[in-house]
Amino acid sequence: MILGLDPGTATVGYAFVTGNLKHPEIKDFGVLKTQALPKEMMPQRLLEIGQDLEKLINLHNPTKAIVEDLFFFKNTKTVISVAQSRGMMLYLLAKKGVEIVSVTPLQVKQSLCGYGRASKTQVQEMVKRVYRLEEIPKPDDAADSLAMAWLGLK
Repeated sequence: MILGLDPGTATVGYAFVTGNLKHPEIKDFGVLKTQALPKEMMPQRLLEIGQDLEKLINLHNPTKAIVEDLFFFKNTKTVISVAQSRGMMLYLLAKKGVEIVSVTPLQVKQSLCGYGRASKTQVQEMVKRVYRLEEIPKPDDAADSLAMAWLGLK
């Protein structure tokens, strides 16, 4: 079982998949959401994300997790909070003995679309295609996590 994670603080995308690149099978996907809280309440948000993610990991028992690397944000406050969330996820995955692979958005786009500068719409369309879905998965964070999980099937 492969876990794809799109880290965040307000919304975390997750996807659990099995199979192979030509025949991927979605077992579960969606988003974990937290309420907007003042910055001094960030530990509470991280705890909530961690508890929810741990329940999913215990339920699905992934052997490998593909976790999106941070990329340059225009807002440094956002990059710091997302880095905190990502760090908590990496700790939890390591604690559970899950193999961790970090990927950049460029790597995801290159592997899935054949073009590292593919648009978000192109990525979502390819996710729909590779998983043979009738519609593009929503929200964006869930679609992104499915793209990352697909990479783990290689």
